[in-house]
Amino acid sequence: MFGVLGERVAGAVFLDLYGGVGSVGLEALSRGAERAVFVEWHPPAARLIAENAARAGFQERTQVITGRVLPVLSRLAREGAVFDVVFLDPPYGVGEVGKAMAALARLPALVAVGGWVVCQRSRREELEEEIGGLLRKRESRFGETVLDFYHREVPGRGLPDGGQQR
Repeated sequence: MFGVLGERVAGAVFLDLYGGVGSVGLEALSRGAERAVFVEWHPPAARLIAENAARAGFQERTQVITGRVLPVLSRLAREGAVFDVVFLDPPYGVGEVGKAMAALARLPALVAVGGWVVCQRSRREELEEEIGGLLRKRESRFGETVLDFYHREVPGRGLPDGGQQR
């Protein structure tokens, strides 16, 4: 993912949905993201994200929200939050990937114009080429796992790595 996004992570406001232990958002911070917001519903995992951020020296640039992703997205939208990169890795096989992408489509102001949504999913779960103004620019498959790169379009901009769509 970071190889594709490249320098676009530096200075970005990064949203890590389904944060787990925070490894993806913390990696974004290590690559120069301005700040990272993590959403994780499981309180012990959310505490671990905060602890890992503090150990890495990123405490001041980190916000951890404990809660379910869909209601938190609505709250963030009401608060006027805008993200340059959104990463989501929902549990496989429970329909959460479609619900989360639909929520991002319903709340378009959350993703900055020119921003990216990177969705990690099972290859058995399909997503549309365009979801509410987000256009899939790349799909990378790694065995059972797929990474989809969706872009909030800006005229005249191409793929982060100069490649072609799928």
